[in-house]
Amino acid sequence: MKYYLGVDGGGSKTYTLIVDEQGAIVGKGHSGNGNHQIDYETAKANIGESVEMALTQAGLKREQIEFAYFGLAGADREIDYGILRPMIAELGFPRHEINCDTMIALRAGTDRPYGVVLICGTGSNSAGVSPEGQFYQCGGFTYMFGDFGGGGTLCVEVFRTVIRAWDGRERPTLLTQLVLDDLGYANVQEMFDDYLDHNKVPPLRLAKLLFQAAKEGDEVAADILRMQGIELGKSAKAVIRRLVMESLTFDVVLAGSIVTRGEGDFIHKCIREAVQEVAPSARVVTLEVEPVVGAVWLAIEATGIELPRAVYERLRGVAEFSLA
Repeated sequence: MKYYLGVDGGGSKTYTLIVDEQGAIVGKGHSGNGNHQIDYETAKANIGESVEMALTQAGLKREQIEFAYFGLAGADREIDYGILRPMIAELGFPRHEINCDTMIALRAGTDRPYGVVLICGTGSNSAGVSPEGQFYQCGGFTYMFGDFGGGGTLCVEVFRTVIRAWDGRERPTLLTQLVLDDLGYANVQEMFDDYLDHNKVPPLRLAKLLFQAAKEGDEVAADILRMQGIELGKSAKAVIRRLVMESLTFDVVLAGSIVTRGEGDFIHKCIREAVQEVAPSARVVTLEVEPVVGAVWLAIEATGIELPRAVYERLRGVAEFSLA
């Protein structure tokens, strides 16, 4: 029996999944931050802990793993791989590969080994791979380097929009009362003074208020969500054009909480329109399985075989990770 291991190492969690050659799950592991850019020692320890947990549950040794595939947040440039290669090599898997977590999200969202992925969770990122295997990443390096969006940006947009509506620079918005209720302030003046005096930063959870307000008809919130969609659409077009995929049939996979859990069609509509403009045969789909499943599929394909349809179908049901 052959066994394959996949790892999804993100900024807040690390998941490991081991399956056999029929696609049956034999081991799972989980831990915290797996992004070396946040904290190298913590990421190293968490990746190791997650892997060890899965191996123990499966009753397997590293030498019994046919291939191990690591999809890691922060695996963006050669300088990152110079750090990650020795870190992952120390885990002792005879055959393994490291890639950016964008690629495992892409693979988890499509039945093809190529396509485009747009990630919008805490931050935003986009990437793609052509049928010939050419890879291109667009963004993922913060606002200063061209990005817009993700919870880290949108929570600030929500907060500043409330301030701007209060001081007269923006239209009245339902976000005002929603934010005051969420943060526990009686009025905007009180919130303004507390945040300014104590150098506070708006919490990520404020981003979800955009969907609530927009659903209730608030145009200010809807405009912010549309802005997010337009920016993601621009990223999709950039990737498609760079990889010369305009005439091809492929999936544009949407991953990350902002585009997979947010209600309404404000963001998705803008993305679909942008993709349709440059690649009429492309399809925009929402990721419905855990990205770690994509890491497992890539581990199988890395051995030189085509992913068996039965394995693909069997693992499509892993929509939420648990240790059960």
